Amino acid sequence: MKSRERIIARQRLDKRFEALRNTDVGARPPKGWIRAIRNALGMTTSQLAKRMGVSQPQVVKTEQSEARRVISLESLERAADALGCDLVYTLVPRQPLIKSIEERARSLAVKQLSRTNHTMTLEAQNVSPEEYDETLEELVLKLIESGGSRLWESD
Repeated sequence: MKSRERIIARQRLDKRFEALRNTDVGARPPKGWIRAIRNALGMTTSQLAKRMGVSQPQVVKTEQSEARRVISLESLERAADALGCDLVYTLVPRQPLIKSIEERARSLAVKQLSRTNHTMTLEAQNVSPEEYDETLEELVLKLIESGGSRLWESD
């Protein structure tokens, strides 16, 4: 993906995530969505089992595995379908993607400059705080512009 395309894709995703980030739509009920919806519909585990094509004990296990957060997406989708629901699977970044990129670029830039600054100090070629800040900002921008997977390689 080209740099410009990546920026546009990132902006579109951030716009979609913003609405989700400010809600508690993903707050899972303590005993899980399957059980909460089944109970709200007044459906027994035996009735749900019949709709899912599994045994009643399997429904209990499915509900328990969701509550323990070890359920597979396949099982969750199967239960959702049997309950007349759609499974919505989304990863919502805690902050805008561009902010994550900026923080990562700044972290890498600080590490790079610290190594350089240490060497320059040993050689009595210190830079002023203003020069350091200016160089830091230039390096951050350069890292962001270069983008891609380079930002996420090991330090």
